[in-house]
Amino acid sequence: PGLHVFAVAFALEVSVGKTNTVMALNNSNVLLPCTFTTCIGFQDLVFTWYFNSTEMIYHGKIKSKASEPFLVGRNPRVEFVGSTTGKDNNISIVLKNVEFSDAGKYTCHVRNPKEKNAQHNATIFLTVVQKMVEADNTVTLIIVGVVGGLIGLLILFMLIKRVVLFIIKKTQDGKKECLVSSSGNDNTENGLAGSKAEQKAPPKA
Repeated sequence: PGLHVFAVAFALEVSVGKTNTVMALNNSNVLLPCTFTTCIGFQDLVFTWYFNSTEMIYHGKIKSKASEPFLVGRNPRVEFVGSTTGKDNNISIVLKNVEFSDAGKYTCHVRNPKEKNAQHNATIFLTVVQKMVEADNTVTLIIVGVVGGLIGLLILFMLIKRVVLFIIKKTQDGKKECLVSSSGNDNTENGLAGSKAEQKAPPKA
């Protein structure tokens, strides 16, 4: 079990970035990114790009970390734009003058003899369009506006409610003070303010 964990820790990894879908305009150039990582380094590493799993469009080798890749074979419209002597082991390519027939699956395959010929690959899906269409965010903006407005109204309502409750509480406290004050003046005499009015006897029937 311990040896198995050790082997996994040093496994070769290949990545095409955060997203595996790329969109390109017809007759434009498109970058197909790919990088690889290995904890124990590499020697005589071989990397190959395939179109739709079968057609080889670029084939290269790298002697060591100190040397750049050298070409073995490629499609004339494919150009290598990566570098392996820097921080990232970049083996990206550019496909020139993209056509609608170029749409499909592109696989970046790597084999490292130093890791007992460990192999790994990553895939990009290319879509070719006549023109880029901007996403219509009108509905999204309306929804965000409505939700924001409702939240604003709710906050305003809560504030008004707090103010009204505060005013009512203050008013009730004032009335209590008046009642206490009045009850304290009920015993005054000589007709001073706050004294009780002289009660009249009920009329006789």
